Amino acid sequence: MIVLDTHVLVWWVGKFPELSQKAKRHINEAQKKKKILISSISVWEIYLLIKRGRLKLTMDTAIWIKHLEKLPFVHFIPVDNDIASRSVTLPDPLHEDPADRIIIATALSEGAVLITKDKRIQQYPHVQTLW
Repeated sequence: MIVLDTHVLVWWVGKFPELSQKAKRHINEAQKKKKILISSISVWEIYLLIKRGRLKLTMDTAIWIKHLEKLPFVHFIPVDNDIASRSVTLPDPLHEDPADRIIIATALSEGAVLITKDKRIQQYPHVQTLW
């Protein structure tokens, strides 16, 4: 079971070359097992990136998200009370980006590996990452 960081989700769906071969292999394996998890905070983050002009999708964002929701191997994990509180109480050292903290808390709550290129998250000793 894996959790995709927001940039990994965008790169995977868009078939961007930035996605590492190791990440692709693990995503393909998780896809076969129907165990790809995505924090709902990634939806918020994608909308924010689009609003700020840092991301452009090839279709309407709501339609793009609806397509993802229909995939049988993708499961969106809502930010529930456990994840919300865990994101605030994660052990130091960790930066303060709320989306990253929620994605890390999601991976921890689900017992999943977090796929990310983010070096700050990779260096965080309390979550298992892969790139």
